[in-house]
Amino acid sequence: MTATATSSPATLHHEAGAETFTPREPLCRACGEPLRHTFVDLGMSPLCESFVPADRLNDMEPFYPLHARVCSGCFLVQLEEYVSPHDIFNDYAYYSSYSDSWVRHAEAYVERMIPLLGLSRDSRVVEIASNDGYLLQHFARHGIPAVGVEPAENVALAAAAQGIRTLVEFFDRDSAARLLMDGPADLIIGNNVLAQVPALNDFVAAMRLLLAPEGIITLEFPHLLRLIQGHQFDTIYHEHFSYFSLLAVRSILERQGLRLFNVEELGTHGGSLRIYACRTEAGWHDHAAVQELERLERAQGLASVPTYEEFGQRAMDSKHHLLRFLINARRRGCTVAAYGAPGKGNTLLNYCGIRTDLLAYTVDRNPYKHGRFLPGTHIPIYPPEKLAETKPHFILLLPWNLEEELTRQLAYTAAWGARLVVPIPRVRVIEPCAEVAP
Repeated sequence: MTATATSSPATLHHEAGAETFTPREPLCRACGEPLRHTFVDLGMSPLCESFVPADRLNDMEPFYPLHARVCSGCFLVQLEEYVSPHDIFNDYAYYSSYSDSWVRHAEAYVERMIPLLGLSRDSRVVEIASNDGYLLQHFARHGIPAVGVEPAENVALAAAAQGIRTLVEFFDRDSAARLLMDGPADLIIGNNVLAQVPALNDFVAAMRLLLAPEGIITLEFPHLLRLIQGHQFDTIYHEHFSYFSLLAVRSILERQGLRLFNVEELGTHGGSLRIYACRTEAGWHDHAAVQELERLERAQGLASVPTYEEFGQRAMDSKHHLLRFLINARRRGCTVAAYGAPGKGNTLLNYCGIRTDLLAYTVDRNPYKHGRFLPGTHIPIYPPEKLAETKPHFILLLPWNLEEELTRQLAYTAAWGARLVVPIPRVRVIEPCAEVAP
């Protein structure tokens, strides 16, 4: 898939007999306006899920600009498409089921949607970017027909092993047309996928094509307002092409004949939205929550370019705060390890320039990552048991959005006096301990 609005990176000019290159302004992938305003420039970074095997540590790694811009026309925050989704999701390292809280979140969603829509064995559910079946397994238990669309074959196989029908492909108009041959979808689900689509307009049009006349679409994505308020710069990486406010996503849906009729604010991923959409002419009534949240976004400046341009300084302040903490910890003889190897952690570590001199290693529950190294920083990844073997003084929580879950999982580390460190928006050490001044 490619963005619907594209531009070449440079134009050749002849000046006084010399050839010079003038960069062209990239164009908004949603509305086509020139992107003239920077949201945040995080420098050069590798793909955040490109974990490095031990035998390739000396190979060259590709780094790409991590420069997010904001459209002054529709206020969509976005990155340019430096790498195609086919390259990113060819062999993907993220398995949703390794987060217990995320699986519970999915189960609660299913239990709510079944009575809301009156779903039964005669209904049809489609999830886009269905990953390892973390959500559709709950529909399967109720005997409700469900199919997943997942481009990463390695994680799609995990879903298939549970008996969940999964198409290994990217969702677009062609796949929507094929799915439609089995009948339209009463419910289309897209959890944290909209950001991963460069061709937004085509993607949304494909969902409308597949949707039943009175069916609904639910999409979940991190809320740009919470990203800004929480200094969550680490949630920006190449795998996520776009970052959404309600204002931006509503205009994208409307251009393709869909009506956003309800919205909920969620605590997942540092603060997310779940939006409900239907065909423009469908009978679902509009909820007051949509207008209320739009008013809040406008009051917080999300319809004003200067609000976005101030974010870069906040990211730099968070970076300096974390570096001071780690440097002071090492000077005092404290050992620091990390928990988790999420995409956001790799953005954080590469932007801050953190290597093994400040962070000895990280651990992760996903066996796919064991024995590999974080992209760019080459910090080694071990199973969680490594923490009990080495007993670090501090454990940096890279998936800080799972703080509550990880605090329970790591309760055993209190036996040797370890303390957990939350890096975003500013360093916070959980529970009283010998302070390391940031």
